[in-house]
Amino acid sequence: MDPDYLVFARIAEGGSLSAAARAMQISPAMVSRRLARLEARLGVRLFHRTTRKLALTEVGERFHGDIAAILHALTAAESRLTGTRAEPAGVLRVSAPTSFGRLHVAPKLHAFLARFPRITLELNLSDDYVDLFAGRFDLAIRVAATIPPSLEGHRLSSSRRLLCASPAYFERHGVPVAVEALSGHRLLAAAGQMPWRLVNGRRRYSVDGESHVRTNSSEVVRELAITGVGIALRSLWDVDSALADGRLVPVLPSWGSTSDLAVHAVHPRGPSTSPAILALVEFLRQSVDAAFWDHGLVQGA
Repeated sequence: MDPDYLVFARIAEGGSLSAAARAMQISPAMVSRRLARLEARLGVRLFHRTTRKLALTEVGERFHGDIAAILHALTAAESRLTGTRAEPAGVLRVSAPTSFGRLHVAPKLHAFLARFPRITLELNLSDDYVDLFAGRFDLAIRVAATIPPSLEGHRLSSSRRLLCASPAYFERHGVPVAVEALSGHRLLAAAGQMPWRLVNGRRRYSVDGESHVRTNSSEVVRELAITGVGIALRSLWDVDSALADGRLVPVLPSWGSTSDLAVHAVHPRGPSTSPAILALVEFLRQSVDAAFWDHGLVQGA
């Protein structure tokens, strides 16, 4: 492979000329000259340059995807030829929903990092939909029913959702006895999480409206529900402890989310996947207690 391509890939991965220079053990000036030479030869600008950092242009994003796939394929081919598998190493950029990441990923990462000391982990927690390609993430955890064809998905657990509120809320406002009565109650949802599409066997019902408190945080919704502000539709993995100790109680238990909703680890689809990504996927599969959430604390409700 053209050595300038490798320089380009290291700049894209590191986000700066200095990071690429450290990774390749050459001077930043040499990295800059090679990048300029590559852009001149291709006749395109691969990076937007600011005083603080470099960001891939649209053309650069596409080119980086192609180069990264080639580099991964070369690494895999070499491993097959030598009969060895590369030790997981390098920077691994991961995105996860705020609540799931804080509750079920962060507390377990010490074990992963101890097992793979050559991996440098970057964990970004956000309730926004993250574009892996635009954000240059290696892996993301998503709660979804389907995975787009550009991504490889690995199911970690179910994501059963149920309606719940605190006992104090029901004491003040009463308990809805039918799904249609929800419109008369204070509902809680983060931005973009309504309408609620509920199912009960073959029956379907959509609950629309505005959240009693506007927020972009699912964790805030959970805390508002626990403190008696309203009724929320929450995943079992998010409220299991609150249900167990009685801070939250389920309501209309025959109504919930569709059964195909699940927690997935996803990464870009390609001819090969880095050992670091595969190591994290396998670790998440082992550490996430999928069986618990599949049955749930309100089993049979």
